[in-house]
Amino acid sequence: MSTSQFFPIVSVLMPAYNAENYICEAINSILRQSFYQFELIVLNDGSSDGTAECINLFTDPRIVKINLPKNIGLVGARNKLVSIARGKYIALMDSDDVAMPNRLKSQVAFLETGFADICGGEYYSKNEQKGKIKPSKQKYSDADIKALLAICSPLCNPSVMGRAELFKDFPYKPGRDSAEDYALWVDLALSGYRFANLRQKLITYRIHQKQTSQVQNSTTNRVFDQSRAKYLDGLGFASGIYPKSMGWANRMMVAIPFMLKLNQKIGGVSIMANYQIYARFQYRGNGMFTPLTRLERLIVSVFSSIRGCV
Repeated sequence: MSTSQFFPIVSVLMPAYNAENYICEAINSILRQSFYQFELIVLNDGSSDGTAECINLFTDPRIVKINLPKNIGLVGARNKLVSIARGKYIALMDSDDVAMPNRLKSQVAFLETGFADICGGEYYSKNEQKGKIKPSKQKYSDADIKALLAICSPLCNPSVMGRAELFKDFPYKPGRDSAEDYALWVDLALSGYRFANLRQKLITYRIHQKQTSQVQNSTTNRVFDQSRAKYLDGLGFASGIYPKSMGWANRMMVAIPFMLKLNQKIGGVSIMANYQIYARFQYRGNGMFTPLTRLERLIVSVFSSIRGCV
């Protein structure tokens, strides 16, 4: 069957910039999937190394190759990939990560149930410098994911698959590079779409010095803070009220009302998700008082979860 007659169920989107050390393994991990009805769109974003040559080694007809002469940045590359995608679902995949063989099959099966619009999953993180591999500790429910958006991005971006129309209706925003995924999850959450994380490992996520997520700077932090402020504002919180370290008295006045309101806005948040959120209001390194701060955290978390179910 020619590529013009082939209509994929999943479009796997892989932006690549100076990824010659990893991209062959990333592409192979998609080609070896147990689910066959996909297209893999690989975009070489003006790389100056051997990325283009690595991509051209592959001749599988399911691969769509895009070679840009100049770098347009991650947001531009992602939006271009989305505009080309033909599948019912879009799966995100970075050029330095490795997908597990059943990744696409598992995610398609889950999304076909209609329980969620976007799903990620568990993963292994591999530290290239230290050679250590660690399993992730995700939260799985829509309620937990939406609650955790108040402090972090609770989805591993290159493990995510979702309905294609969501990515097309909510394009990545210019100027959001390095935090473009968090900004998108915020927009989708405020629009009422449903999230989930699968309990199985979907990818091995590489951690190395050259990856975008390791380049933390004031611009990235500013984008994250702006998106978080938008999210909390959308949930009805006053400007400037968000989880940050504060003393015990302020926690009684600010943190506990915050937790109760968050759980009332998002019902069904688990105790462990609340525990993780409330920890952001406390200081680290409490020494001999650590057992007391942990007890405080647990009590507030339990109480918040109970109130959120009422």
